This record gives sequence, structure tokens and C-alpha cells, in this order.
Amino acid sequence: MADVVDVERPRPWHRFTGRTEGDLAPDSADVDHRRQAVAVGSWTWLHQVHGAAVVVVDAPGDQAGRRADAAVTAVPGAVLAIAVADCAPVVLVAERAIGVVHVGWRGLVAGVIPAAVRALRHLDPGPAHAVVGPCVRPACYEFGEAELASVVSVVGDGVEARTHDGRPALDVATGVRLALAAAGVDECVDTGLCTTCSADHWSHRGDRQRQALVAVLVA
Repeated sequence: MADVVDVERPRPWHRFTGRTEGDLAPDSADVDHRRQAVAVGSWTWLHQVHGAAVVVVDAPGDQAGRRADAAVTAVPGAVLAIAVADCAPVVLVAERAIGVVHVGWRGLVAGVIPAAVRALRHLDPGPAHAVVGPCVRPACYEFGEAELASVVSVVGDGVEARTHDGRPALDVATGVRLALAAAGVDECVDTGLCTTCSADHWSHRGDRQRQALVAVLVA
């Protein structure tokens, strides 16, 4: 009887970048040089539109530039990336697949989280967990009451919060966790970092540059 060879599966890797890695907005000058310093290979970056479209990446660089707010893959070496300032970058990790999601309030309402989870589970139906990266936090995110009501109607009233001076605010990270739980992903780690407060990150409230979430299955 032949010996059974234990072939090591690709391992998921992800990184939330900041100012140190430079501007990773897709249209920034010399961006490919900075991309390769973070993760070597052909990147699938997205033309983000605050919607619920998800692309499935079947080869390194596949679907680059597509209008979407999430990407998933089960292909080792396919580098997935989203660019963010104050929206939440979310990585989805399964045993044989990985995904990245760009989530703002419009994405929460549109349903980008459940759409991304469904796409990931089509590639790997097993258990998955998530990590929420640096994003604007409620103390710094005054929010219109009408827009807040629309988010509450989709993910629940746990997203209602107050700014540091008592004004209505949206808790995006809590919205992400609620949407993940509703989609069946109960294990979620939150970095807790606020892009508005952090000197290590760019914020939409004053900066044109973008940090990124980068994820890949490493062979």
C-alpha cells in the first residue's frame, strides 16, 4: 500500500496597509511598484461603486478593474485587493478560499456582505471567519438620520451610535458584524482602529490617498 502524502494546502494571508506602504489608490502614480512591495504578483483590484457586486477570480489578475465591491478566489497566488479610506475593509477566510469586501453604508444597504459570503461558500462551503480592518468609527462619523434609518432597516438598530459630541452616528464595524452573523459568519475579529483618529492611516475626511486590504492564498 502506497504511503499517503500529506500535501500542504495553500494558507491564507492578508494585510491591511497604511501610510507606510504608500498610496494604493488604483489611479495613483506608480501604484504598481507599491503594490509589488506589498504582495508580488498580478493584482485583482476593483472599480468600487458602493454596491453588492462580487467577482470570482479564476486566475491571477483576473477581473482586474471590474465594477464591484468584493472579490473571492480559491486560486493560489491570485492577489485580491480593495482600496479604502473610511469604509470598512473586510477579509473573509475559509480553508480553501479567501475574499475581500469594501463596505460603506451604501454597501451595507445593498447587501455586499451576504453576497460575498455566498460567493465564498460556493468555492468552499466549510467554516469561515472574518476580520474587519481600520475604518471610521462612530465617535468620528456624524450621520444623517434618514440614511441611518435605511441602514437600520437592513442590519438592525445596533448600528445606531453617537459621535464624541452627541450627534447621531453610524457604527459601520458593528453593521459589518451584524451582516456577517446574519449570513452565518459568527467569528469576526475587529482591529478597532479608526482611520479618522489614526496618524498611521488616511481618511476620506481630508486625504485623497487610499490604503488597501490585500489578500492571497499562499502556495
